[in-house]
Parts: sequence; C-alpha cells; structure tokens
Amino acid sequence: MSRRDVLKYAVSPFLLSLGAVAAPVVQQKASAADLTLIDFAERRIPPSEIKAAGYGGVVNYVSESRPGANFEAKPITREYADALRAAGLQIVSNFQYGKPGWPDPSDYTRGYDGGVADAKTALRLHAAAGGPDSAPIFFSIDDNIDGNTWNGVAVQWFRGINSVMGMGRTGIYGHAQACGWAIRDGVIGSSSTPGHRWAWQTRSWSNGEREPMAVLYQSVVNTPSSPGPLLGGINVDVDEVLAADFGQWDFPR
Repeated sequence: MSRRDVLKYAVSPFLLSLGAVAAPVVQQKASAADLTLIDFAERRIPPSEIKAAGYGGVVNYVSESRPGANFEAKPITREYADALRAAGLQIVSNFQYGKPGWPDPSDYTRGYDGGVADAKTALRLHAAAGGPDSAPIFFSIDDNIDGNTWNGVAVQWFRGINSVMGMGRTGIYGHAQACGWAIRDGVIGSSSTPGHRWAWQTRSWSNGEREPMAVLYQSVVNTPSSPGPLLGGINVDVDEVLAADFGQWDFPR
C-alpha cells in the first residue's frame, strides 16, 4: 500500500462514516507495510532471536533438503512452526528442492510432471507442519531465466502445480520478469489485498525492476561477497512485506 493510498483511505468519506470499524483495517494495512521477514535454510534460528532482531516472521521451506546440503531448516517441522507462532511470528511457505550447480537440477526444468510431484510434496510438508489450507505456497525459480525458458518448461511446471493445488494457492519466487510472466499467464493466485498476486520477487536478476503486484520483495540476498544479517550463527536474506495479506499462515482469508 502506497503512502498516497494510505492518505486517500484516511480521508475517504466512506471510511470516515464507518468510524471505528474502518480504523483497524487501515491500521492493519499500514502495519503490514512496516514488516520485514527473513528466509534461510541452514539452521533453525531461535524464534526469540528473530523477534528480538525486529523481524515479523519467516519464509520457510516445505521441501526436503538436497542430499549433501543437509539444511536443518528444510523442511519446516511442526515443532519449529509451533514455536514461531507462539512467539507471534508469521510463517510463509516456500518450495525449493533443486538448484543450479547442484546434482539435482532446478525444479522448473522438470516441466509439468515435475510440477505435479513438487506440489504433492509441498502440500504434504505444509500440512504436516500445521500450515492451513487457506495459505499459498510459493514455488521458486531461483535462476536467471529468460522468456523462452519461461514459455517452455517453466510455465508448464506451474501448470502441473496448478493441477494439484489449484491456481489460487500457487505462488512464485523469482525475478521481476518471472513474476510478471506468471501473472500474465494466470498460473498464480491473488492475495486478498486488492491489486496483489502471490508473487515474491527477488532483487537478484531483476536489474532494478519491480513487479508492482508482488506481495514480498527479497531486498537483501545473502551471498559470499555481500552477506546478509547474522542471526543464529548464519547469514539470512531479508524480505519486505508489500501487502497486508502476503501469504502468511495466520491470516483470515
């Protein structure tokens, strides 16, 4: 929600007529814009440390850890999810198994059938951790793909995902153009916040572009040359919240 929109709603005669009923809605949207999340895989960071650092929640994985990677935070467990929620932290679900440079290729390269398999895994792990069936799951394209790749295997991967869990609960993680292509081709769902879709944009490969309909923006990408903030003994990525409904588990949709 932009500052201009906040001012517009603040002076709207309709909202003024609603009085105290409207105030919590405006407050909810304004507070969401102030939230930042972190995402990580190596270790389960204590919820108390996340909260003390000023973050409002996490994006955690509903995918298995790749052999040889041994990521402790993949997949999110029920015990860890319960601890995060008890601390008042928000949780967003993300799927990513393969990655460029690893023996297992990027997930999207497996096309439609891969999407079917990945969606089944994501739903199973999401539910096992206590994730509600109203929350979306973001599926990662952690790669600098071009339009030809999107129009080939990548969009087919998302269509496979849609066939299992429905378009309405499907989200994407990727660069600005990938988010835009997913919106254009109707393979990701809509946030309950008007004007926003289940798009989590990364700064990587976006070349300064922004997808205006995204609900999350990964503004700090942890790399060896540019480490992210240190929490729980590991460096993390940081994500800006762009909508009141950004895909968090505990949201009344």
